[in-house]
Amino acid sequence: MDVRVERRLFTLEEYHRMAEAGILSEDDRVELIEGEIVEMSPIGSRHAGCVNRISHWFSQRVGGRAILSVQDPIRLGRRSEPQPDVALLRPREDFYASEHPGPEDVLLIVEVAEHSAGYDRGVKVPLYARYGVVEVWVVDLGRGVVEVYRGPEGEGYREVRVVGRGEVITPLQLPDLHVPVDQILGETS
Repeated sequence: MDVRVERRLFTLEEYHRMAEAGILSEDDRVELIEGEIVEMSPIGSRHAGCVNRISHWFSQRVGGRAILSVQDPIRLGRRSEPQPDVALLRPREDFYASEHPGPEDVLLIVEVAEHSAGYDRGVKVPLYARYGVVEVWVVDLGRGVVEVYRGPEGEGYREVRVVGRGEVITPLQLPDLHVPVDQILGETS
């Protein structure tokens, strides 16, 4: 006997209605990826420290040129709403209170990976590319590097670079910011 398994994919509207109905709460660590509700791994202290370090660094330097968004949703099409660790967004008077930002609003996404580098690299980076997010950084804490993805094209990026300690990264959309990789990665243990 053949068993036919069908997946039920959700839209953003259905996902948000689940939250309104109390099926999902603000405390649930989930995101909608290509119609599937994906449970995110718990945030470890190295991960949290790195996100705090990056957020603090950007908050002191971007001023009114960008909105710093930390672990907030980005709307990608009808079936995806990832929550990147850090995003720099185009300034908007309402600070995105009327709707979540879309790919056209994103200047830079930073994903911090303490244990999720494979997932970020294999699922989230291609998703961001598919929707035209211009630049993504994956901070791989395990390897002590930052992967820089630029120029979305199909399921990937035209430029992929791995940078390490002692190097500096300059976001394409904010060319006067020179971010030391050591600042992102923090002290060596």
